[in-house]
Amino acid sequence: MKIESLDELLAEELKDIYSAEKQLLKAMPKMAKKASSQELKSALQEHLQVTEGQVRRLEQVFEALGKPAKAKTCQAMKGLLEEASEIMEEDATDAVLDAGIIAAAQKVEHYEIASYGTVRTWARLCGEEDAADLLQQTLDEEGEADKRLSGLAESIINPEAESGASQSSSSKSGGSKQSSSGGKKGSSKSRR
Repeated sequence: MKIESLDELLAEELKDIYSAEKQLLKAMPKMAKKASSQELKSALQEHLQVTEGQVRRLEQVFEALGKPAKAKTCQAMKGLLEEASEIMEEDATDAVLDAGIIAAAQKVEHYEIASYGTVRTWARLCGEEDAADLLQQTLDEEGEADKRLSGLAESIINPEAESGASQSSSSKSGGSKQSSSGGKKGSSKSRR
C-alpha cells in the first residue's frame, strides 16, 4: 500500500497503536502477577483498567475518522514485551526483579508517549480535532503512569533492590564490595 497523505499515515499509525494496546492488555496481568511489591502490583493492575479504556477510546478515534478499528501488528511493542518476558524469567531477588519490571513497563510507557504524541499532532494537522482531543486524553494518562512508575522506583523499589544487592554482594565477596581496580567484584550476567 502506498501512503500518499498524512491522513493515510495517521490511519496506519493508529492501527499500529491499536495493536500495541491489545498486546499490552495480554502482557500486563503477567507483569502484575510476577511483581512482589504490592504497590507495583496495584499500579500495574490499575493501569490495566486504564489501558482497557484507552482501547475503547482508540475505537472512538477510528470512528471519528470514519475508519474501521483495525490492528496492524506493532513490532515495537512485540519486542518491548519480549524483553519484559526475559526480565521476568531472570533469577533475581524480589526487589531486583521489581526494578526490572518497572524498567520494562517504563520502556512501554515511553514508546506509547512518543506514539500518542505523534498521532495527536497529526490529527490536529489534519483538522481532526475530536480525534486529537481523544488522543490527548490517552497521552495524559500515559504520562501519569510513567510518573507513578518513576515514583515507585525512586522511593521504594530501587532503594530496596540496591540494599539487597549490596548485602548479597558483600556476603559473596567476603565483605568487600570493591575490587583492587575500584570496580565492583563479581560477574555481571548479560541478557544478550
